[in-house]
Amino acid sequence: MATHHHHDDRGPELTDAARAALEQAGEQWTPMRASVFEALAGFEKPASAYDIAEAVSKAVGRRVAANSVYRILDLFVGANLARRVESANAYVANTHPNCLHDCIFLVCDRCGDARHVDADKVTSMVRAVAAEAGFVAQRPIVEVRGLCPECAASAA
Repeated sequence: MATHHHHDDRGPELTDAARAALEQAGEQWTPMRASVFEALAGFEKPASAYDIAEAVSKAVGRRVAANSVYRILDLFVGANLARRVESANAYVANTHPNCLHDCIFLVCDRCGDARHVDADKVTSMVRAVAAEAGFVAQRPIVEVRGLCPECAASAA
């Protein structure tokens, strides 16, 4: 589906790429933003702001409010460091923050996993339909609910 392939960063490489992308966007990489990003990147599945606040609170040894985490996550989404899984009200770290694509999320109803696939062809069609209606689509969001390969195999 994607027109090119990505090297998905992990661990310190991902944090370095995220820091560079945020600073390139004119924002500061503060200790709290670093803590939120590291917590987000540590989740295997989409995480809510409350999940992330709890993880950051444990890491820094003091309570961190979910409202503060929401503000940082909004910044991260705007800077392409994270993506929001709308139907789950949760977030995932973008493993290639230097590359901007529209994507679709494949969300598993059984295990909660959400995988993203770059899908510029699909979202360009969504943008075209919106344009025909006189609407300017800023950020098309496409999510497909169902079963991931692992859950589908175990259900068979």
